Amino acid sequence: MDTLFEPAYLKLLRAGELAARVRAAYQRLERCDLCAHHCGVNRRETTKGTVCRTGERAVVSSFNPHFGEEAPLVGRGGSGTIFFAWCNLRCQFCQNYAISQLGEGTVVEPEGIAAMMLQLQEGGCHNINFVSPSHVVAPLLAATLLAAQAGLRVPIVYNTGGYDSPAALALLDGVVDIYMPDVKYADAAVARKYSKIRDYPAINRAAVKEMYRQVGDLQINAQGIAERGLLVRHLILPGDLAGTRDTLQWLAQAISPNTYLNLMDQYRPCYKAQEYPELDRRITREEFARAVRWAEELGFERLDERVPLRARRDG
Repeated sequence: MDTLFEPAYLKLLRAGELAARVRAAYQRLERCDLCAHHCGVNRRETTKGTVCRTGERAVVSSFNPHFGEEAPLVGRGGSGTIFFAWCNLRCQFCQNYAISQLGEGTVVEPEGIAAMMLQLQEGGCHNINFVSPSHVVAPLLAATLLAAQAGLRVPIVYNTGGYDSPAALALLDGVVDIYMPDVKYADAAVARKYSKIRDYPAINRAAVKEMYRQVGDLQINAQGIAERGLLVRHLILPGDLAGTRDTLQWLAQAISPNTYLNLMDQYRPCYKAQEYPELDRRITREEFARAVRWAEELGFERLDERVPLRARRDG
């Protein structure tokens, strides 16, 4: 990282605010509104009635340097990913369903997560990348406090499905350096059918606006490594079920055409996709190339570096 860079959470640590955020997060956990489901369950006592099936402790599936993330996150040392089990979405085509829907992993205390964060930093990772964190905001804040006290100095990436609540984002303001939300759907009925969630476009768009307000456009240092800002992912679905053009128009108008954007072409039928004939195929080369053309027509120039290469190959 550049010598002048300092992750946002260190300022909160020095002011005592990071510890206050941890206390506030656990208080909210007692009538949980820390994702957009607002289930109201006391997760410090039970998981019954929750959508995420998670109590006050996080379940970790794995942690490791990841070299398949977006280029500004990976660099030479990799992105320090920590994958959390369970999810607040029910995507019927999830490629990681063993983790997100079956909950494969190990219950870990915040002290254990903090140790993982420090190990990833010591191994040369450029950031700590919390994958599927929306339902575990309280233990993640607690782990960040412990890790920061012990010498964590790399950016924190919040790698989310995008169904995040205002309460959670307020707690994360000044803690997260890089927000990396999915913008999955443009149509609420489609989101309800395939991810079993209500009002996804409205909730997701409000969340992304708040993320952008907090961190702005993605800032990349002289070594090509992201330090702060917004990075948006959008998975192309067969038959344009994701509403890609509408999504891109909204991003260009409501956020910024300078948004760093990853249009993802890796959809394949997984989990329960075979139960939906319209989802039971991979996308075509033309579907992906068309999405890239739409992005270019709308003025997006900061496409993940792999996207233009694929578009030229497939278009």
